[in-house]
Amino acid sequence: MKINSISPQKHKYLQILSSLAKSPNKLHYMGILPSERRPTVAIVGSRKPTTYGKEVTHQLAYELASKGVVIVSGLALGVDAIAHRGALEAGGTTLAVLANGLPQIYPATHRDLAKSIIEHGGAVLSEYDSEIEPRGYQFLERNRIVSGLADAVIITEAAARSGTLNTAAHALEQGKEIFVVPGNITSPLSRGCNSLLKQGASPVTCADDVLEVVAPQLLQPQASLPLGSTPVESKILQLLQEGVRDGDEVQRRSSIPATEFNQALTMLELSGSIRSLGANQWTLR
Repeated sequence: MKINSISPQKHKYLQILSSLAKSPNKLHYMGILPSERRPTVAIVGSRKPTTYGKEVTHQLAYELASKGVVIVSGLALGVDAIAHRGALEAGGTTLAVLANGLPQIYPATHRDLAKSIIEHGGAVLSEYDSEIEPRGYQFLERNRIVSGLADAVIITEAAARSGTLNTAAHALEQGKEIFVVPGNITSPLSRGCNSLLKQGASPVTCADDVLEVVAPQLLQPQASLPLGSTPVESKILQLLQEGVRDGDEVQRRSSIPATEFNQALTMLELSGSIRSLGANQWTLR
């Protein structure tokens, strides 16, 4: 894969980085960068998200990307990777900022994800020369570019002490809007998020909360709940809309016989109305 190098000052999409206190002199990238400035949102968070964190990350990335928003993250395990994949599933554009030189992909387990990002019109980029290996302090340096490329930053799940909060600090210094997903007050992975909310970050409960700030022109009337092709499917969709996620709980509350329930669940997944979160957990697409 060809590695390109460019000065941010000479690229319309990257010029936003010129205002950083420590602006990179050059960026190296594989893939395609947006030719013009487009609404861009960074999504970051825990490397070990809960089921809740996985769900909201995918939902926000998918919905924003489907509206034409570029999704930026760091290709790390957990929230970063989910955000990239959500954007790809929506047919959108996503950019991954690495803390090491190209063409090495770190973590190595995300080589296929990086390849998919590039193949679908996005890019993997870094300020580091090719021989530079990933080091701890470089991830903190990298975070300023993740937030710097974005018009706003979303934090979906973060512990009280998390590298994600370093990205939030960079975003504050850069004058970027910070959106935070409210979390369970008993969950360790929500303490960082809830702390940011107490400090004045904006709560986010849906993609429109972000679009109202970064790209109001992309707002559209909210779609109604999808209807199933049978009363059984409609009942399942209704329960998922109400927040029930566990398959066994959905079946219990719907009083649908197991065989009929499983068949309806399969048809809803095949039609794209719902998707699996793993471990018999389900959510609306």
